[in-house]
Amino acid sequence: MVTRIPYFPGCTLSTQAREYDRSARAVAQALGFELVELPDWQCCGATFPLSLDDSMALIAPTRVLYQAQQSGERVVTLCAICFHVLRRTQALLARDAAMLERINWFTGQEYRGVRVMHFLEILRDEIGWENLKARVQSPIAMRLAPYYGCLLLRPHDEIGLDDPEQPTILHELLRALGAEVVDFPYSIECCGSYLTVKEPRISETLALEIVASARAGGAQAIVTACPLCQFNLEYPQRGAGKIPVLYFTGLMATALGVADLGA
Repeated sequence: MVTRIPYFPGCTLSTQAREYDRSARAVAQALGFELVELPDWQCCGATFPLSLDDSMALIAPTRVLYQAQQSGERVVTLCAICFHVLRRTQALLARDAAMLERINWFTGQEYRGVRVMHFLEILRDEIGWENLKARVQSPIAMRLAPYYGCLLLRPHDEIGLDDPEQPTILHELLRALGAEVVDFPYSIECCGSYLTVKEPRISETLALEIVASARAGGAQAIVTACPLCQFNLEYPQRGAGKIPVLYFTGLMATALGVADLGA
């Protein structure tokens, strides 16, 4: 029996990062589970509020969590930004009963709680690296630099995906696919995030330092789980010697022999 998991794709995976969405769905199917897209979902808000009493900024992500609650006890996402916003909202509402009551009153809904998971957690905690390794048909014979960025890991007390200073989840995934992992010191540094819109020179400087660090380690490609990181790291690279910035699900699709990812 195929396990069906409620899935929130988010705005970017439905537009500019459609290949991330398609490859993840194909990989899920190859591994024996199905990502079931939430019906009539809306944007999560894309940023977690800096002020923790800003109830208005929490309405959008709470509505997503409520939609997920209607479909089951958990929801999985792929975009690091969506994951960050939803996981932190889940954590805040679990500890702040007054805020939960306020938002439920405002929305006219009764959100009680749902578990937010990243696709990587499904792979690590439910599939397992050894099981994944056993399913690989075409090992990825490349030197790959896993890039985590910041939103996938921090703040640790609310996100809790991995060790925020020495994460391993992408490392272990890439090793299971047959790749040689390049450890590089900028793997958890911020790429500039939304500064690429307001202050592009700052984000380009940060991104190029990350790319240079991966290149110095001998990486043939950088691997990420974030559409904005993917754009920020790849866009400013110019001339010869560009390093591709790949989604981990695309590599998985290749390794698992998923031939057709759709249009």
